[in-house]
Amino acid sequence: MTGPAGTGPLRHLVVLRHAKSAWPEGVPDHERPLAPRGRRDAPAAGRALAEAGLLPDLALCSTAVRARQTWELACAQWDTPPPVRFEPEVYAADVPDLLDAVRSAPAEVGTLLLVGHNPGLEDLVLDLAGDGLDDTLDQVGVKFPTSAIAVLAWRGTHWHDLTPGTALLTKVIVARGGG
Repeated sequence: MTGPAGTGPLRHLVVLRHAKSAWPEGVPDHERPLAPRGRRDAPAAGRALAEAGLLPDLALCSTAVRARQTWELACAQWDTPPPVRFEPEVYAADVPDLLDAVRSAPAEVGTLLLVGHNPGLEDLVLDLAGDGLDDTLDQVGVKFPTSAIAVLAWRGTHWHDLTPGTALLTKVIVARGGG
């Protein structure tokens, strides 16, 4: 395999599913916080991204409490967190909405992080990936658990050029904290 098709600079879309959330009684879905395991796993996701050399130039994050907390705990592991845009349309989004959010990224962004929810994130990864290294596509197709990270590589001049089937799924990481 030679790598992602297309022309232009190599770009990375890093998809992070929020960490494990709690289910407090009477709390609306959008307001659910992270569970104790999620508070351990989110920093592990940040460390995993740093270790893989995948620190983003920009993050797009759902406005849901659990996604915002995942972002805050993950980026606290980095020396210099990138700018973040909290996007209401990423919450409970389907593939077209998520793709619209990704395509809104400025051309100068080489690595974009998307923090959101399933099933939309899993569907987006499977939709964009024309191929995967090793068994990465199978991993996402079977389960994309909380704190999972999928890395898609593609070549393009602008994010709005990203289309289904044009990216290569290069890595899947399931971040877990100790304790």
